[in-house]
Amino acid sequence: MLERGSIGASKLVLQKNGLALPRYSDSSKVAYVLQGSGTAGIVLPEAEKEKVIAIKKGDAIALPFGVVTWWFNNEDTELVVLFLGTTLKAHKAGEFTDFFLTGANGIFTAFSTEFAKALVASQTGSGIVKLKEGTTMPEPKKADRDGIALNCEEAPLDVDIIKGGRVVVLNTQNLPLVGEVGFGADLVRLDSSAMCSPGFSCDSAYQVTYIIRGSGRVQVVGVDGKRVMETTVEAGCLFIVPRFFVVSKIADKDGLEWFSIVTTPNPIFSHLAGRTSVWKALSPEVLQASFNVTPEVEKQFTSKRTADAIFFPPPN
Repeated sequence: MLERGSIGASKLVLQKNGLALPRYSDSSKVAYVLQGSGTAGIVLPEAEKEKVIAIKKGDAIALPFGVVTWWFNNEDTELVVLFLGTTLKAHKAGEFTDFFLTGANGIFTAFSTEFAKALVASQTGSGIVKLKEGTTMPEPKKADRDGIALNCEEAPLDVDIIKGGRVVVLNTQNLPLVGEVGFGADLVRLDSSAMCSPGFSCDSAYQVTYIIRGSGRVQVVGVDGKRVMETTVEAGCLFIVPRFFVVSKIADKDGLEWFSIVTTPNPIFSHLAGRTSVWKALSPEVLQASFNVTPEVEKQFTSKRTADAIFFPPPN
């Protein structure tokens, strides 16, 4: 499904003093910090100076095409970063390919000039290296985060339903670089035993979801009303919802938290339950005829869940 949807996913894990060497990618991505804290260096195309930012759990960083990045962990806790993105222009559909500027597999290693050989000969590591304790690295600047990074755990909530769930949506308003990346993202926290309304992306987008914490059940329904997936998910699981397919999630008792991307910068969803449901917009006569039910049954159906928007708290 990753290949069919031209979507990529990967993780970066750094131990203390681990440095992910400077590289650029053949894909635009959003990075999400799953664990730990550290420092990231970002060089935007045609920029004269890198941006150095402090990163921590909950940070989302937009990485358009052509961006050069490096990542460093100077803490005892592992730094774990998730990358989700599109591979429409990648060398291999469904895979990210990184081009390293330095290291044993760096692009300069193939050049034959004496300058290039002298420059790269001393770095024998590939991809990730461990620096000596006390090695000086650039200091992060708070201003460098503007427009590039947003902490989803501290950002204003777009949806907040008591005993239901909360959502922070990344879009061009709160993270301008999302427009250059070409897709949106969100962080969703579903409370204990709550349900996320069945819904679909109505702008021909794929949904790619990574489970961060907790567990729950997921159902996906596709063409001709056929259920194409029913499974239990837990932390570390990743799944994809194809275009226009309907998905719903129910959290277990410990709740369910996920980070996802939608392959359009400002996604629009239609929901099939709750206050904003499509059913609420359809006339009673159409519903009665479509379901072949009496007005009384139709009224009972449309009166359910009128107060909730996207998340449904468990029954009392």
